[in-house]
Amino acid sequence: MENIVISGTSKTPEVNFDSTTGKLDISGRSIPENSYQFYEPLLTWLDTYSTTPQKNTLLTFKLDYFNTSSSMYILGILKKLEKLHVAGSKIEVKWFYDSDDEDMFQTGEDLKQIVKVPIDMVEIDQEEA
Repeated sequence: MENIVISGTSKTPEVNFDSTTGKLDISGRSIPENSYQFYEPLLTWLDTYSTTPQKNTLLTFKLDYFNTSSSMYILGILKKLEKLHVAGSKIEVKWFYDSDDEDMFQTGEDLKQIVKVPIDMVEIDQEEA
């Protein structure tokens, strides 16, 4: 299975989904003009990955901003991992947020209530980043 590596732009996040390590990273800004076109290949990749997942899967979100249409796909990604988690795979999600960004913190907390996947909230001090 091929990994997905997408360089970030001013409107789309950097993505690195590695099937051999089980490490999935999404970072940057997500305001694509066509969210479906950007995120659908990631959801399809996760469907394939789900057939033979690694023993441990770690999804890392380091987004500084995303729009409403991106949020639906972020939830979709988490829902696919939730199915793996319920089936017995070890799934870990790290949700990074800036210490000054109340909205990103609250979004992570809201997602923790919606999906049955352990989400670890990781505060970043902007001065350290």
